Amino acid sequence: MWRRRGITGRGVGLAAGAFALLVGGFRFGYPDLALLGTIGLVALICGAVFALWRPRLGVERVADPDRVARGEPARMTLTVRNTSRLRAANLVALDRCGGASVPVPLLRLRPGRDTTVDYPVPTSRRGVVPIGPLRVTRGDPLGLIRLARTYGGVAEVWVHPRIHLLRAVPAGISRSLDGRIDKVPHGTITFDSLREYVVGDELRRVHWRSSAKVGELMVREQLDTSEPTIVVLLDDRVAAHPGLRDGIAESFEAACEAAASIVAAAAREDVPVGLHLVTDVASGPYLDVLTRATLRDGDLAATVRRLRAQRVGDTLVFLTGPGGRGDLGAVGGLRGAYPVVLAGLFGDRDGAPVSAGDGLIVIEAESGQEFAAAWDGVRGW
Repeated sequence: MWRRRGITGRGVGLAAGAFALLVGGFRFGYPDLALLGTIGLVALICGAVFALWRPRLGVERVADPDRVARGEPARMTLTVRNTSRLRAANLVALDRCGGASVPVPLLRLRPGRDTTVDYPVPTSRRGVVPIGPLRVTRGDPLGLIRLARTYGGVAEVWVHPRIHLLRAVPAGISRSLDGRIDKVPHGTITFDSLREYVVGDELRRVHWRSSAKVGELMVREQLDTSEPTIVVLLDDRVAAHPGLRDGIAESFEAACEAAASIVAAAAREDVPVGLHLVTDVASGPYLDVLTRATLRDGDLAATVRRLRAQRVGDTLVFLTGPGGRGDLGAVGGLRGAYPVVLAGLFGDRDGAPVSAGDGLIVIEAESGQEFAAAWDGVRGW
């Protein structure tokens, strides 16, 4: 794949001079000028032939590790092998690492030999860091022609949000078929439906009264109705996180860390958890979703209506920024569909006081670490 090709400034000057000498020499009968022009043209042709030779290089990348939390170390090991058989490669190479370039020494790389470069990957910002491709530049000795080609593919290092330890995890809500609702620490098995008996079913699950009426063995299907389920709603609207600096909204970064911490705590306690964005429903590994999350235009009202209709859990956690303070009331209106509703408000400590009416729990914090400390102090689960 070609990235850059062409004549250098020196080559352009030589080409213009050679053309002028050739025209002047032939038109006015000066053979010496024509000879000089011919020499310049031959130099350009030789430079092009020299630069057009494409070395055969094999590129291999290994990221260690390829997924890290923000601020944790990660390194990339790049191995370049000269797979040519005839001559050594004398090249200048740069490897792209995020927005920077890393020099790769390929001076006099002999056939069948390789060189290895190990360098750190920047992990100070959440996101996916692209590594590569390797950009190899080759020019002629006179500096007339310079060609750049790319080798190898692009590797990715995923920089996840920081995870802060959350000791408290919501216990969940028990919904019984007779209408009772209770908070419980563990799941409760209850009757769900009847189905036909199949070989292997336990006889103690046979519903004899229904079997007598139907004339076939019927068994009870049971369901754990009280398994706690946490729903995390991350506000990824541009309007909710104003004050971008260098393309980063600190309140959104803190909200992503809080979401990652909740997901990790739920996984540790084996509690089902779902991640939703205002602009989309998360699919795939949640930490990867949080790594790729960016600020977009979204409709919170439509998301609230969807969550009210679906009732996908019993504990709702809404994470937003300064621009979402005015939307806490709308999210608090989900209290009827979700017995426990908690809001995390980031980056707006000097804003107006938040009313915790209708059972809405509000945590105001500047960072994910502050949110984790306040989360463990909540007694309203």
